[in-house]
Parts: sequence; structure tokens; C-alpha cells
Amino acid sequence: MAKKSVCMYFQVHQPTRLRLYRFFDMGKDSHYYDDFANRTILRRVAQKCYLPMNALLLEQIRLSGGKFRVAFSLSGSVLEQFERYAPEVIDSFRALAETGCVEFLGETYYHSLASMASPSEFLHQVVKHRRQVEELFRVTPTVFRNTELIYSNAIGEQVYALGYKTMLTEGARHIMGWRSPNFVYSSETCPKLRLLLRNYTLSDDIAFRFSDRGWGDWPLTADKFLGWMKESAATDDIINLFMDYETFGEHQDAASGIFDFMRALPGTVIGDGTFEFVTPSQAVKKHKPVGSLDVPDAISWADEERDVTAWLGNELQQEAFNKVYAMTEKLSIVNDAALWADFGHLQESDHLYYMCTKFFSDGEVHKYFNPYDTPYEAFINYMNVLSDFQIRLDEARAALDVRETAEKEEAAPVEKAPVKKRAVRKKAAK
Repeated sequence: MAKKSVCMYFQVHQPTRLRLYRFFDMGKDSHYYDDFANRTILRRVAQKCYLPMNALLLEQIRLSGGKFRVAFSLSGSVLEQFERYAPEVIDSFRALAETGCVEFLGETYYHSLASMASPSEFLHQVVKHRRQVEELFRVTPTVFRNTELIYSNAIGEQVYALGYKTMLTEGARHIMGWRSPNFVYSSETCPKLRLLLRNYTLSDDIAFRFSDRGWGDWPLTADKFLGWMKESAATDDIINLFMDYETFGEHQDAASGIFDFMRALPGTVIGDGTFEFVTPSQAVKKHKPVGSLDVPDAISWADEERDVTAWLGNELQQEAFNKVYAMTEKLSIVNDAALWADFGHLQESDHLYYMCTKFFSDGEVHKYFNPYDTPYEAFINYMNVLSDFQIRLDEARAALDVRETAEKEEAAPVEKAPVKKRAVRKKAAK
């Protein structure tokens, strides 16, 4: 009897945080980023999570003889920060890549919502991210994970057109109905696109409930978790465990035992023999789709609703979202490298996430790495930055118009004044 599968995927991302940007800074200072906070947080999380967890995974891959396998999606934003503040983290991911047991997925370079706003910008970021992964890790992503697992029929069609045949998303209850997320599915409108769905109950047992001493199932052990997986997939094919990488050591502190749990889990699962670890690309080769999913409206892995209201659920977020993407056409005309770079970082979904007002059911989640006291402070600060960016963009457009006008005038042929013919006098008859 063929073994069932376990697919573990980790999202790795840190935003480029904005500094306190006041109204009076507009038009005077166009450095938008809190370099100190970005460096401090990145270094802290590297020491608490990225470096020890990468070492743990590498150890488990070697101890298992390559039977333990995982997947990562690293945003371009976090890779830039690694290169700037913690290059040793890049080296540790390279060591994982060299095992052949770790798959790196494609995504939007800036962890943005471009898939919902601008097909051209989405294309640009996907290609840019693919090239960066190829350059750093010598592998080409073949599976796609959109920002925060956001997916819809339309997004799936865009992703398939870009050459990806598999995509990760959420096993949202309102989409699944009676169906289980523990199978491979296909897209309703793009039948050749395979979908891997997050088992949110088991994933959140690790990501959110692990250290909760008030949880009825605390403490969570590897043996107990294996039992839950076997129960969940009793008649199914695959358990997809998708979570933020910062779960390990940051969201769940080392003192909670989270590293001990992850050190024990691979051997426990492999030794039992019911499951084998697979990467996303291996999963879709091993398991055939059992049906198709119709997702007309975007879903994600965020909050109880599993939709996109964490980023676009209020008027503040919608105004900011609309204003930033309204600049795309003018940027394409100006085509200035510095403006493009800032535009990319201003698209990071985190800026909109900080404006979320859903503090009742999911408030604690929205506090992770949030530099603002209120959503309104986040909105005001972001819009101040965006206003300065608009000034720079308008000035660049005006300068381009002046330059193009001057070039046209120089290229235009100079019209010579007509030469007047001198009148010829007739000689008088003698």
C-alpha cells in the first residue's frame, strides 16, 4: 500500500518598514525606510529563528538520509535584507538547497497584492523573483505560492500563463464545503493547474496553539501530532502543513519547546511508516487531482474569514491600495530605476495589514512585527510617504516631457528662409 504524504512549507518574509514620515518631510526628504528597525528586527529573528531552524532542518535531512523534505518561499524583500544585514542566513539556505531535499517556490518579489491590481506589475515581480532565486540558490521555481496564499480563479489563470503548473492556497471552509483539503485538486477554470490546500487545523496547532497552556491539548508532542495526522488522513492522500517560518523561535519562543518538537517530528513520522515527506512538486506527481475547485472570489490563509479583508477590509486600506496602483501607468512611462524600487517596497502587503481594524477576533495576529499603535497611524504615515512619492513621480514625468520636447526640437529640420531673386534690368533700346 502506497504511503500517504506530508508536505511542509514555510513562508519567509520581513517587510521593509517605513520610518516615521511627517507631513513636513514631503518634498524634502525621500528616504522612507526605518533602517535601524529593519536591521535590528532582521538580526533578531535571524538569531532566534532562521539560523537555528535552518541548522535543525539540515540536521534532520542528513539524519533521515534525505527522507525528510520541506519547501520554502522567500520574498525578494527578505532576501534583500538578508544580503544587507545577515548574509550568513543566505549561506544557511544555500546549504539546504544543496541537499536536494528542499524546494524553493515562486512568488511576488515584494510580497505584494499585485495579482489583484495589475497583471503587468504581477508579471514583473514574478519574473524578478524567479531570477533572484535562480541567482542565489541555482534552482528554478516550478511551484507558485502567491502572497499570503491568496488565490482565485483569475489569479490561477495568471499564474498558469506564467508557466507554473502547481499553486498553493488555503483549504478555506467556505470553499471546500464537505470536501477535505487532504487531496490534490485542480482549478475549475484552468484544469491543468494543480492546487495544494493548507490543512489549517493541523497547521495552526503548531503555528498558533503550540505554546498556549490554556489549550486543552497542551503540550503538543510529536507522537500526539502524528496521531492527529493519521486520523485526519485516514481515507485521504496528503497533509499540507503550511505556516510562517517565524513560528519557530519568534512567534513560539524556544522555551516553549517548539524546536524540540520539530527535532522529534521527522523521525517520529518516518519511523511510523504511514507517511512520507514530499515537496509540493513531488506531491502533484505522486497524487492525482480528485476534483476541481471553483474560487470566484479571492481567498487567503489570514484570519477566521480566510479572505482578503485583512488587507482590503476597510476604507483606509482600499484608499491606500487604489492610490499606489494608480501610479503604475505613469511609472511605466517615466521608467526610473529608483522610483521602481521604492514603488516595489511600497506595495508590500504589510503596509496595508498594519491598517487592519479587525482587532476583535484576530487582534493578536495583527500585532506581530507591527510598528504602529493604531491602524490610523499606519494609514497616515503610509499616505505621507505615498504623497512624497507622487511628487517625485510627477516631477520625473514633467522632466521627461521637457526632455522629449527639446529632443524633438533638435531633431526637427531647420527651415531655411527663401532666397530672393534679384530683379534683372532690361537694357534700354538704342
